[in-house]
Amino acid sequence: MKVSAAKNTPEDWGTERQAQVAEIVRAKGHAKVEELARLFGVSAQTIRKDVNAMCERGLLRRVHGGVELSPTSADHYALRRILNITPKRAIGQAAAQLIPDESALAVSIGTTPEMVVAQLGQHAGLRIFSNNMHVAMTAHGFATASVTIPGGTLRPSEADIVGPSAVNFFDAYRFDIGVFGVAAVDDDGGLLDLCEEDVRSRDAISRNADLRILVLDVSKFQRRAHARGGHICDVDHVVCDQRPPEPMCQMLAEANVALTICEEAPV
Repeated sequence: MKVSAAKNTPEDWGTERQAQVAEIVRAKGHAKVEELARLFGVSAQTIRKDVNAMCERGLLRRVHGGVELSPTSADHYALRRILNITPKRAIGQAAAQLIPDESALAVSIGTTPEMVVAQLGQHAGLRIFSNNMHVAMTAHGFATASVTIPGGTLRPSEADIVGPSAVNFFDAYRFDIGVFGVAAVDDDGGLLDLCEEDVRSRDAISRNADLRILVLDVSKFQRRAHARGGHICDVDHVVCDQRPPEPMCQMLAEANVALTICEEAPV
């Protein structure tokens, strides 16, 4: 799989309006150009430009009078990038402030951890270790960062490396900071992912990092996934766009886990 560094900056992920178009189309299954233009208060020509850009990236496909999700985009990494893009940018900026220059940083798969790395371009002397090729290509453009990746076979849908090679890779180093996301958080605080391989890679980052930062948007507290591993109170710092459910906040406070809520952070 070819991963293009030229399309791996936050600005290239899409605009806020494109993110909202993606959310609408995903929720309804399709949308008419004229309806979208009225909803956003812009011309049909403006919406067509957004639609064309999203079709070129394989996120949408045209149907008569409108658009629907591309058949290949249900689990499309680029689609997940653009969904909730504003919260992800806020989370990335907040998490980046927790990372000092000269850090050895382990980063997991996922679009939110990738956004954290995308905000680190002005940091000096970072040593970044990741099984996420999108992260690697983003950091590859930094002037002073070094990037280390594991060997193995890329998972086509994600452009990442999982399995024993990824676990052994993270177990071979000691990191100042580990940054990772999850697919969901259970009501009891259990961390959930979509497959056991993702859990094992995340666990390897967690046990080899001095400071563990979990980044996630508040929607992860309503989602479900089936592969269980770790607990939200096992981390050192949680960065979330909005305030998590109150029982979760109480759980974190009792465990002395730091919580940064982007919408409450000082401007």
